[in-house]
Amino acid sequence: MFNLLTSQLPISNWASNCVDWLTEHFAGFFNLIQQGGNALMDAMTNGLVAIPMFLVIAGLFVIAVATSPKKWGFPIFTLLGLLLIANQGLWEDLMSTMTLVIMSALISLIIGVPLGILMAKSDRTQAIVQPILDFMQTMPGFVYLIPAVAFFGIGVVPGVFASIIFALPPVVRMTNLGIRQVPTSLVEAADSFGSTTWQKLIKLELPSAKNTILAGANQTIMLALSMVVTASMIGAPGLGRGVLSAVQHADVGAGFVNGIALVILAIIIDRFAQKLNTKPGQKSAGNKTRRWLVLISLLVMIGGGIVNSFSQASESNKKISLGYVQWDSEVASTTVLGQALKAHGYNVTLTPLDNAVLWQSVANKQVDASLSAWLPNTHGALLKKYKDNLTVVGTNLTGVKTGLVVPDYMSVKSISDLTDQANKTITGIEPGAGIMATTADMMKVYPNLKDWNLQVSSSGAMVSALDKAYRNKEDIVLTGWSPHWMFSKYKLKYLEDPQKAMGEKEAIKTIARKNLKSDDPDTYKILEKFKWTSDDMEGVMLDIQAGMKPTDAADKWIKANQKTVDSWFKN
Repeated sequence: MFNLLTSQLPISNWASNCVDWLTEHFAGFFNLIQQGGNALMDAMTNGLVAIPMFLVIAGLFVIAVATSPKKWGFPIFTLLGLLLIANQGLWEDLMSTMTLVIMSALISLIIGVPLGILMAKSDRTQAIVQPILDFMQTMPGFVYLIPAVAFFGIGVVPGVFASIIFALPPVVRMTNLGIRQVPTSLVEAADSFGSTTWQKLIKLELPSAKNTILAGANQTIMLALSMVVTASMIGAPGLGRGVLSAVQHADVGAGFVNGIALVILAIIIDRFAQKLNTKPGQKSAGNKTRRWLVLISLLVMIGGGIVNSFSQASESNKKISLGYVQWDSEVASTTVLGQALKAHGYNVTLTPLDNAVLWQSVANKQVDASLSAWLPNTHGALLKKYKDNLTVVGTNLTGVKTGLVVPDYMSVKSISDLTDQANKTITGIEPGAGIMATTADMMKVYPNLKDWNLQVSSSGAMVSALDKAYRNKEDIVLTGWSPHWMFSKYKLKYLEDPQKAMGEKEAIKTIARKNLKSDDPDTYKILEKFKWTSDDMEGVMLDIQAGMKPTDAADKWIKANQKTVDSWFKN
C-alpha cells in the first residue's frame, strides 16, 4: 500500500502502449476504414455541394412549411438563416459540416439503439455498459482526437470517429430508459396473447418508447454538431475550421460569422428532428398531402444535384494536398502557392493542422507537402523524429529568426536582464508549436527565468495581448518570429540571447512525403523552385491582417509578381 501511494502508476504508458499495439496490429483494418470512409464522405459532400444552393434553400423552406402547418416562424427562420450563410460564402463549409454530422449521428444511432435495447433486456449488460458510457460522456472531447489521429490519420474520418464516441451515450441511455418504462401491464398482456420476444419488441416496446428514443437521437445529433470545431483540429473540413482559425487569430468577426452559421444549422436540425417526435394520434387531415410535398421537394433537390454534377466540367487529374499551421506566415506562403497551383490546373487541398499533427501527417503520406518547417532549431526535434519518413525538399525563405520579443519602450536588452517584468510571464502561442518547446528549453538555461511562467495561448491571442499592452505602455514578453506583420505595426525588438539557447537564424524549409519525387516529379520540381523573400511574405501578411481574405491577398501578390510565380513552373 505504501508503494502504491508513493509510486506513480504508469497509466500514461499503458494508454500509449495500447494505442501503439492497436495501430501496429490492426493497421490494415484502420486503413480500410479510412479509405472507405473518405470515399463515402467525399461522395456525400460532393453530392450535397452539387445540388444548386438556391434549390436546397427553397427545398428546405418548402419542407419547413409542410411540417409546420399554420406556423411561419420556423420556415422564415430557415429561409433567412440559409440565405445568410450563403451570403457569407460559407455554403461549401456548411455542406462539409452536414456530412460530418449526418455520418456521426447515423453511425451512433445504428450502434446506440440496438445497444440500448440490449441494456434494457439485460441487467448484467446494463451494469457493464453504464460505466463505459459515463467514461465516454465525461472524458473531454479533445482526448479522443489522439487515438483518432493514430488510427485514421487526419481528415473527416477521425473527426467522425471522435464525434461518435462523444455523441453515442444519449441515444443508448434513452433507448434503454424508454423500453424499461413500457408499462408492465402491456408487456404482460402481450405475453398472455402468446407474443414472442421479437413481436413484443417490434409491435409494443419500440412504438411505446419511440418518443423517448427520438429525444435521445436528437441529443446525439446536437452533440455530434458540437464536435465540429474540435474535429477541425485534426483536419475535418467545415464550419468548425473557420471557428478554430478565428480563435487562433483572435478574429472576433470571422469567429462570430462562423459561429452564427453553426447556430443556424443547429436550430434547423433540432427543429426538424423534433417534428419526428410527435404524440400518438397527433395527425391531421392534410398529413398525406404534406408528406407528398416533402417527398417531391427531396426528389427535386436530388434531381437538381444529379443534373448539375453532369453539367460540371471534369476535375483535373493533377492533385496536391498542402498542410500548414495557422500562423500568419504559413497561411501567407501556403495560400500563395496554393492559388498559383490552382491557376496552373491543380486540384489543391489546403489543410490547417496543429504543428505536431502536421509533421506526422506528412510522414504518414496523408499530406503531400508543407511549407512550414522552421529549421534547424525550432522544428529540429520533429525532423529528427520523422526524418526517415519524409523529405526536406529545399528552402523557401531565408533569414528568418525566432526569439523573445519586447516593445522598444522596455529597457531590457537581453534575456539575462529579465527580472520581474510582465509579471514574470512569457506570452506564447499554441502548445504544439516548436518555438514553445525551444522557449521552454531556453528558460532552463537562464537562472533568472527559473520562476518565470510560459503562458500557452495562440498566435492570435498573443498578438491581442501585445496590442493591449502596447496601447497602455505595459511590459510584455513574447515568443516572436520574423517575418511577421507585428514588426511593421509595432516598434518591437528581439532580446539578445548570449547563451544562444534559442539558436541562430533559421530558414523555412519545404518538406514532402516520401516518394513524392518519384510519384509526381513535376509537382516536386515546383515545390523545389518555390522561393520568395521576407518582404514578399510580410506584404501578404499585412493585407490579410488588414482584412483581406487570404486567397484575395495571395492573388494580389501573384498579380504583382507574375515573373517570380512563372519561375516556379518553368521546366
